[in-house]
Amino acid sequence: MRLNKVYHRLTLLSLTPSSPPPPPPPLTSSLSRFSSARTPGHLRIHHFKRFKSISTMTSRLPNLVPLNSTAAENVGGRSHGSVSSASTEDEEALAGKYQLPPPEIKDIVDAPPLPALSFSPQRDKILFLKRRSLPPLAELARPEEKLAGMRIDGKFNTRSRMSFYTGIGIHQLMPDGVLGPEREIYGYPDGAKINFVSWSLDGRHLAFSIRGDDEDNSSSKLRVWVANVETGKAQPLFQSPNVYLNAIFDNYVWVDNTSLLVCAIPSSRGDPPKKPLVPSGPKIQTNEQKDVIQVRTFQDLLKDEYDEDLFDYYATSQLVLASLDGTTKEIGHPAVYTSLDPSPDHKYLLVSSIHRPYSFIVPCGRFPKKVEVWTTDGKFVREVCDLPLAEDIPIAFSSVRKGMRSINWRADKPSTLYWAETQDGGDAKVEVSPRDIIYMQPAEPLEGEQPEILHKLDLRYGGISWCDDSLALVYESWYKTRRTRTWVISPGSKDVSPRILFDRSSEDVYSDPGSPMLRRTPDGTYVIAKIKKENDEGTYVLLNGSGATPEGNVPFLDLFDINAGSKERIWESDKERYYETVVALMSDYEEGDLLLNQLKLLISKESKTENTQYSIHKWPEKKVCQITNFPHPYPQLASLQKEMIKYQRKDGVQLTATLYLPPGYDPSKDGPLPCLVWSYPGEFKSKDAAGQVRGSPNEFAGIGPTSALLWLARRFAILSGPTIPIIGEGDEEANDRYVEQLVASAEAAVEEVIRRGVAHPSRIAVGGHSYGAFMTANLLAHAPHLFCCGIARSGAYNRTLTPFGFQNEDRTLWEAMTTYVEMSPFMSANKIKKPILLIHGEEDNNSGTLTMQSDRFFNALKGHGALSRLVILPFESHGYAARESIMHVLWETDRWLQKHCVTNSSGESAELEACKDEVGKGITDSDNQAVVGSGGGGPEVADFEHEGFYSLPRFNG
Repeated sequence: MRLNKVYHRLTLLSLTPSSPPPPPPPLTSSLSRFSSARTPGHLRIHHFKRFKSISTMTSRLPNLVPLNSTAAENVGGRSHGSVSSASTEDEEALAGKYQLPPPEIKDIVDAPPLPALSFSPQRDKILFLKRRSLPPLAELARPEEKLAGMRIDGKFNTRSRMSFYTGIGIHQLMPDGVLGPEREIYGYPDGAKINFVSWSLDGRHLAFSIRGDDEDNSSSKLRVWVANVETGKAQPLFQSPNVYLNAIFDNYVWVDNTSLLVCAIPSSRGDPPKKPLVPSGPKIQTNEQKDVIQVRTFQDLLKDEYDEDLFDYYATSQLVLASLDGTTKEIGHPAVYTSLDPSPDHKYLLVSSIHRPYSFIVPCGRFPKKVEVWTTDGKFVREVCDLPLAEDIPIAFSSVRKGMRSINWRADKPSTLYWAETQDGGDAKVEVSPRDIIYMQPAEPLEGEQPEILHKLDLRYGGISWCDDSLALVYESWYKTRRTRTWVISPGSKDVSPRILFDRSSEDVYSDPGSPMLRRTPDGTYVIAKIKKENDEGTYVLLNGSGATPEGNVPFLDLFDINAGSKERIWESDKERYYETVVALMSDYEEGDLLLNQLKLLISKESKTENTQYSIHKWPEKKVCQITNFPHPYPQLASLQKEMIKYQRKDGVQLTATLYLPPGYDPSKDGPLPCLVWSYPGEFKSKDAAGQVRGSPNEFAGIGPTSALLWLARRFAILSGPTIPIIGEGDEEANDRYVEQLVASAEAAVEEVIRRGVAHPSRIAVGGHSYGAFMTANLLAHAPHLFCCGIARSGAYNRTLTPFGFQNEDRTLWEAMTTYVEMSPFMSANKIKKPILLIHGEEDNNSGTLTMQSDRFFNALKGHGALSRLVILPFESHGYAARESIMHVLWETDRWLQKHCVTNSSGESAELEACKDEVGKGITDSDNQAVVGSGGGGPEVADFEHEGFYSLPRFNG
């Protein structure tokens, strides 16, 4: 299901949140200024230019055109900027305070978000979960503990930075498909933050957590509330006001229609452990056993014994069984419970927990793990497994943990467990057959009863879709070859041999047959929906596919005969104007077979300019009833122009991109525009797969708060997602020719937008986030002829700092030294001559993209005189969340684009043109010993050497 495709569109939950600036500080040539102490929580900006200083250059170059003046920005007869002088703009840029982008961008970002939806189990009611816009920075600034790969808000006893809902509305879905009036859930405190909304199995109640804003322990921690769906009245689940939810891992589950199992903070828990002022000894790690342990650059790991104690303090829960009538019962002992899963018949619990010894080099997901079966009233039945610490999982893709994994209940049986066990020690480099074995066993096996082998696999196990004893689909795949297979098995019939249903490349989207649609059972599980046709005894399932074609995705629904292999297309998206997708079955709430002529589906519909709406489609007449009517989230861009374009790389690889143009733009009248190229490279094993078209030309243009599409409002052309395939066919490693293929892909994209007349050759900028930032820096280093400037957000630029693999590279630095070095733009910092804007969250927790990556890359650029700027966002992680941060990122980006991409008629930046004007007059910079001639034949101004840089205090948000 494609449930959350874009930021501003409807999120559908699973069917089961003026005073003038101070002048810049003086320039200095002392490097000590850069490394001076910094005050935490302040916006940190470093700006380096080859010019002496902005104020000096402005006064010496009277012809320097103001950055946002209409004269400088009138490209193709259109204005691309707003108002302010160059000196004022640069002073603001260096003031180290949060700024707002132009109104045309700010208004889009500040548009109220659409609600999320959740359907009742009986499909007769819909929740509208209301959300707020961007959170303030103060929420991100809350203290947090970084423990075992997680970030914990100690006051709330949750993961930190949790979003939330602000309200819950219920609509009745009438028989004719029309929504009834909204009924608000009420009774909880005003201003409460709502999380973890969950339907009871019979759909009569809602459970959710609430928390307040107060900092005292009594009101800031989460409490569980329950609402009556018919009346809308909510009340606390626990009569005692001192029972709080522990939401570090699993939080609560419905055990039956009237009972919940809650992970509660132990009532006996005291204050957090205090960090010793003097350590008891040094921090020691050892490998005297000479084990081979290779791990990626995980962050926020445990560091010492104090961290271990603090992790236990926050993560330990007491399980409490609570009934809607107010009765409660503690079950089990306090432990670090990570998941609670009731069996389909609600008689047993599958309880997972982690325990010591912990690790200082891997996150908690690899800590020792115990899985047990209990009865739902808390009686221990048996231990399923107790897995040891897994520090030694190989870095090769398709490597897994040793022992039992993916332990779950069969969705079609009352209480049967199944799991997979590796036969290769979890190491993808070990050749063995079978590689994985799938087992089954009752919750309470008879004495001496051994697990039953369900199926053996030669690739890596990837999951099972259950139906009944006659049908289940087993999935396996292998990353190195991109091979994926689907098996048909009969779990209850040992005499029926498994057979391969689909065997294909995961990269070949054109051959994707789709996925089986699932139906909800009365027990709340999901199984493959079997479909019956009148007067037909065949076994049919519904395959829901994206329908990738050379013209774009055309989603479909096929009626598939599982035995004969034949299929009939019973629904397909409109190809000409709309993009439609099947979201869920809406006729699965009744027991028994699903009849084709009584089929009811929830379908989404959108177009290039119309945002997503949802409707019910009923068979056999396929009657359509639209159930939502959400307003356009950004009407000012409602008439934007969108086209999926195709072009070729010089080696013959077919490439695609989505070209967006501003509303009302006519290239024949308005001429070429400044253009922003925003992309993210991908690895492929074949040229054919790399050249396949992904996405639809009719999809709605979703614009998130940091989307490149925001610059359509500033009259930019946007080339979004041009394919940058890095191909390694056969035994070839894709990254061994990374730079070559990266540059070739970028050249093809730039040539195409120039050929179409929509982009000015000297006004094309490139940008990206994370691996896209890595791409951006490499393109400025190795293809400076293509782009006028770059924007790189939250990237990693030195691959020697990620020596045990990165992205899809699973060779170590020592196995592929040349590749690591050649791919690293840090190693080519001396080649970067075009302006580059670096942005990074100060608390980036993504593996590999430490904030240090941008700090060190900026120092390398500065050391070679590159025109560069580094913006560090306080409290932000890999993706940016706070309104102040996002608005400032947009302001920085817009400023950079206006300054270095929106240019004069000759295609050169305003600064460079102004400098050339002065050089032509014979002005000499004696401090820099620059020799300039008379007339127009002087040396290039880019030869000015730097004297210093700005180092400013960060703004305390």
